[in-house]
Amino acid sequence: MNAQITAPKVLLIDDDGKAETLTIAEALERAQLAEVDLIEVSPKAEPPVVKLGEFGHFLYQMQKKEKKQKSHSKQSETKMLRFGFRTEKHDLDRLVDRAKEFLGERHMVKFSVRLRGRELTNKDYAIQKLKGLMADLVDFAEVEQEIKSQGNQFIAVMRPKGK
Repeated sequence: MNAQITAPKVLLIDDDGKAETLTIAEALERAQLAEVDLIEVSPKAEPPVVKLGEFGHFLYQMQKKEKKQKSHSKQSETKMLRFGFRTEKHDLDRLVDRAKEFLGERHMVKFSVRLRGRELTNKDYAIQKLKGLMADLVDFAEVEQEIKSQGNQFIAVMRPKGK
């Protein structure tokens, strides 16, 4: 801003949107007459683009713009849904509905079936339950990670379609 601008010529944009090329001295003189700051908007342009205004107000507007951009670029998370070996059909349907909500919000969903004690001897049944859940979601999601064993549980990850 002001004396920190080093370019010999600048493109001054006024409030009406009119642009004119001036020397830096002329632009600074106009800023002093209007009792405002000369703010460099685009330093890499040829010649650099400047405008007249309050520097504090300009900074505030830039911060507001950045904050708005941040809020729109939410990162997707991996949501985890766990169920047990003996989980009944109704509870599994509820899990599928919850997974559809997460997928609708563009999150990845990680399913986990945990086995305990004697359940470990019947791993095929647990895998079939997990495959059944994944089959229910085939219209909404695609498989990110196939079913794999991690200790006493089986895990599969699905991501929203079209991503």
